[in-house]
Amino acid sequence: MVTNIILAVAAMLAVFLVVVALRPSTYRVSRSISVNASPATVFDHVNVMQRWQKWSPFENVDPAMKRVFEGPEAGVGAVYRWEGNHQIGTGSNTIVESRPNELIRFKLEMLKPHCGTNDVDFQFQPDAQGTKVTWTMQGRLNFITKILDLIIGMDAMIGSQFQEGLKQLKLVAENEPV
Repeated sequence: MVTNIILAVAAMLAVFLVVVALRPSTYRVSRSISVNASPATVFDHVNVMQRWQKWSPFENVDPAMKRVFEGPEAGVGAVYRWEGNHQIGTGSNTIVESRPNELIRFKLEMLKPHCGTNDVDFQFQPDAQGTKVTWTMQGRLNFITKILDLIIGMDAMIGSQFQEGLKQLKLVAENEPV
């Protein structure tokens, strides 16, 4: 009897591990919003990382978070490093490409609580409201993050944060004096 239970548990564990191993090794999360402001106005709120404190959904998670800005104030080479509690972790965000009013590409490196490197893009396109802003992140999944993706889903974990950040970015950009 005990042997059968152990064999059944081992078989279920083996099936679970195979399912996880066969999951895709990459992910992509993307959200968009229309902002009643010019592409230049919205672009500047993302291209100058010190301005993220006004709209980023990650800024208020840990009030004691330490922030360091390195390199130029804006554009390629600007770096934002942070160190916070277990919820916000430790990492850096570096602008690797910046095309005024069109695209900003970042290299996001997480050191704690999980290590990983991700590509993050902000695209700015004129639309009927003013500017359509699209925030996208993509990266690789290791075995542990594949389990998280299977149970919770990267889109569910990150997408709601992106949507909240875009709403705050919209609020900040639309209320900026012209």
